Amino acid sequence: MNNQTVVVLDFGGQYNQLIARRVRECGVYCELLPYNTKLEKLKKLEPIGIILTGGPSSVTEKGAPILSEEVLKLGVPVLGICYGCQLLSYMHGGTVTGGAREYGKRTLKTKGGALFKDVPKESTCWMSHSYFVGKAPEGCIVTASTDTCPTAAYENEKEKYYGVQFHPEVMHTQYGMKVLENFLFGVCKAKGDWTMKNFAERTIAALKEKIGDKKVLCALSGGVDSAVAATLVHKACKNLVCVFVDHGLLRKGEAEEVERVFRDEQGMKLITVDASERFLKKLEGVVEPEAKRKIIGEEFIRVFEEEAKKIGHVDYLVQGTIYPDVIESGLGDSAKIKSHHNVGALPDVIDFEEIVEPLRDLFKDEVRKCGFEIGLPRPIVMRQPFPGPGLAIRIIGDITRDKLSILRDADCIFREEIARAGLDEEIWQYFAVLTGARSVGVMGDERTYDYTLALRGVTSVDGMTADWARIPFDVLETISNRIVNEVGHINRIVYDITSKPPATIEWE
Repeated sequence: MNNQTVVVLDFGGQYNQLIARRVRECGVYCELLPYNTKLEKLKKLEPIGIILTGGPSSVTEKGAPILSEEVLKLGVPVLGICYGCQLLSYMHGGTVTGGAREYGKRTLKTKGGALFKDVPKESTCWMSHSYFVGKAPEGCIVTASTDTCPTAAYENEKEKYYGVQFHPEVMHTQYGMKVLENFLFGVCKAKGDWTMKNFAERTIAALKEKIGDKKVLCALSGGVDSAVAATLVHKACKNLVCVFVDHGLLRKGEAEEVERVFRDEQGMKLITVDASERFLKKLEGVVEPEAKRKIIGEEFIRVFEEEAKKIGHVDYLVQGTIYPDVIESGLGDSAKIKSHHNVGALPDVIDFEEIVEPLRDLFKDEVRKCGFEIGLPRPIVMRQPFPGPGLAIRIIGDITRDKLSILRDADCIFREEIARAGLDEEIWQYFAVLTGARSVGVMGDERTYDYTLALRGVTSVDGMTADWARIPFDVLETISNRIVNEVGHINRIVYDITSKPPATIEWE
């Protein structure tokens, strides 16, 4: 990696992935690492700056996560956010005070300082804490406050550490991006050299050098992540074979579409494997979401191994793993949200020399930008995100062929009507979930007792946070009427209006 790097050290807060994403939006490469990452690893990254995230702990309680003092001796600027702000104060001799919980929007009053260049003296910020810096360390100046938080920001320009109690990374903070830009470009002197054009060029060159004439097997799902990963490798080597596994958990018409686009239009060598019987047998009676993911993840690998043996010796397996997959599958002491089929759900023993993941460092929107840079057509780049486990995690409870048929038909209608309404690119992701709930209904003067179908639509940039999509009522009405009239065994439709957080985008 030749880019300048900022390291974001994770103390377990809910917005930590978003901090990393915002830094990337500024054109600065960053990595999100556990707070206790070894000093040697940090030194190898040669960071131009370090950001300490928020977290649920209090710095004064026993067992609270503490930063190694050696990190502060690296000589690079450090920005502490929320818990990170309190931690910097604590480590430099300041005080941290407990008090009334402050949560939500507050009026931020600034008093100059490097972080608030070109920021109005009064603006809106987002607070989420019950402790705050009572007295800033000696040598610091207080640069911002709210009515309830006297030290909303402080800085020590000489020793290059800065603290903000509010969250500049969330959109609710009016000038949050400006604060981050001031830290990155004003304090850390970043060049802003992180672009998808540069990433694509360097990745293709690195893949050429790494792979050479060796054989490569690509796990192609047809989604944007695997499509971009496959195309990068396709441009880098001649011995690529893409394997598309139909695990019987795809959306309606999906297998046919993947074959048409990648074999016929993109000219890739594509092998389609119908493994639906195999997967459904393995999933028979399984209801726990993590168990589903683990089974599907292992079975994927086993299918690829078998196909590789048919082809002959294969050295590398390519996957479309992206950064949110890695983060959500568990990072350091942070909570594991769920195992992604291509990260935390991989079996321990894999019969390949190495797994190649060219997109492992990218967020979803960066993947799309990369796709455009390498010439992929818009329908592929803007294709709806679809999880590797497919409809298995959109059916609550056990998986049966009947349930899959019901969900496929309902989901197809949902997608058709969203496209017909011209909302297909406005809504980041939308899909149907066959819940395990049944309810009483009446159809044709007869009592029914059938499934409740949930519709989910979200708006997002990177998938790390998401808001529920405000689909017009008349569109929802059309969708609901079509589904209950055209799809059997559904008599009730509900719409999910939960954001991420607290929910995840998928139900399982």
